[in-house]
Amino acid sequence: MAAPLSATPSVHLPASATWGDPIIEALELTGARCALSRGLIAAGDWALAFPAPGRLKIQAVTRGVVWLVIEGVEHPVRLEAGDIAVFAGDRRYTLASDPAVPPIDALPVLRATTKTFFHAGDEGRDAVTIGGHIDLNTTGKDLLLSALPPLMHVSAATAEAPAACWLMDQTLHEMRSAAPGAAFAAEHLAQLLFVQVLRVFLANANSDAYPVGWLRALADERVAPALRLMHGDPARAWTLTELARAAAMSRTSFAQRFKEVAGVPPLTYLCTWRMRLAQHTLCREDTPVAAIASALGYGSESAFSNAFKRTTGVAPRRYREAARAS
Repeated sequence: MAAPLSATPSVHLPASATWGDPIIEALELTGARCALSRGLIAAGDWALAFPAPGRLKIQAVTRGVVWLVIEGVEHPVRLEAGDIAVFAGDRRYTLASDPAVPPIDALPVLRATTKTFFHAGDEGRDAVTIGGHIDLNTTGKDLLLSALPPLMHVSAATAEAPAACWLMDQTLHEMRSAAPGAAFAAEHLAQLLFVQVLRVFLANANSDAYPVGWLRALADERVAPALRLMHGDPARAWTLTELARAAAMSRTSFAQRFKEVAGVPPLTYLCTWRMRLAQHTLCREDTPVAAIASALGYGSESAFSNAFKRTTGVAPRRYREAARAS
């Protein structure tokens, strides 16, 4: 059996110093980059229709009330000061003072000014809202979008919302600032915002309405200890007995519970996570395939290559060539 990944410095794999923290690993594996776009100041009766953003969207209200209407979602969402909405970017949406107000196209309004904040409706500041998005690489879209619900409405009354709203407001402040290091500060504040979004999910992910997946498993108090073991040392040949013992459950109960929240059996999850680590390394490094195989606990390059091809449909070297070409 190969040594743990942290003992193989010649192989660069994500979060080598922080094994066991899937959130940090997700930041690296998904290439997640959070950015704020524009702020909106509005008053009176107004409604703006936006095209589908094509990426994970964040909307925070810092003043007043803003209604969010998402195409295909049955009920409009009332966002009050301090509330946050996180939703998939595959649908058109409308921001409005009231869902009954006929919307106008938002794009001409946006193009009319280059200022950080644009205006809608009458003069005044009845409502202020800040928008942002999270860019993800191909792995990130598969890893995160399938694990997040189509819409998360986070009330200002929750413990997580105030910090997220502050981060959005402070990031926009840095974007407008000419102070030294403002761009650096804005970028890192936005990354903290993404971490906060994931924390929001983890704090609320026990609901049966949330999708099965690794985030819901991480939020589950019963199976999370076993999940962290696998992330902490993915090269180890974990057995179902060891993982069940970490969860203080019988093998049968643990296997059933894990599949309920993660969507796959525990050892299938471990294999899939190893392949995600391998994909990350193949894309970013020139590490030999044999070294990756050893670092991930495989006894031979051929055993790793077979597992990789079963998971991705392509051999490791071909995967690397295609990733580099694109």
